[in-house]
Amino acid sequence: MPLPAQPRVCHTRRLMETWLEPLLAILALPQYGLSTVFVVSFISATLVPLGSEPAVFGLVKLNPEMFWPAIFVATAGNTLGGAVTWGMGLASHKVIDRYQQSKNHIRALDWLQRIGPKACLLSWLPGIGDPLCAVAGWLKLPFWPCVFYMAIGKFGRYLTMTAALIGVFGN
Repeated sequence: MPLPAQPRVCHTRRLMETWLEPLLAILALPQYGLSTVFVVSFISATLVPLGSEPAVFGLVKLNPEMFWPAIFVATAGNTLGGAVTWGMGLASHKVIDRYQQSKNHIRALDWLQRIGPKACLLSWLPGIGDPLCAVAGWLKLPFWPCVFYMAIGKFGRYLTMTAALIGVFGN
């Protein structure tokens, strides 16, 4: 007589395989390379620590003719992810009560308010770029100007990083 847990485990495993295999097939390089680049770029622009440059470089390395489409798709995904992060910052502003802040934190917030949406040009920086987008939303900086400056900064990052990696590792 089989244990009752065995059929559930097999059923759960079949369910996972049913949705996981097609998902991996859709995201596989190079057949669906641009969709992979978009998803990875989007996710890496949220507060999830993930680098999207290897996906962009991998696609361009396998398909050099995809250089510009990959740059533009990565920029779009990363900018959209930054916009979502901005929204998360705005939502957190509505939820979080005021709390004691250090002088450095207050100074950084003052700087960001003084610079305004142009500070989102720095959204490409590793480690501080994504939280910067969240803080811009939290400070209720204007959405579309922030997205515009995010897009400029992120485009520059992808263009520079991909060109540099191609220069180092060749076509």
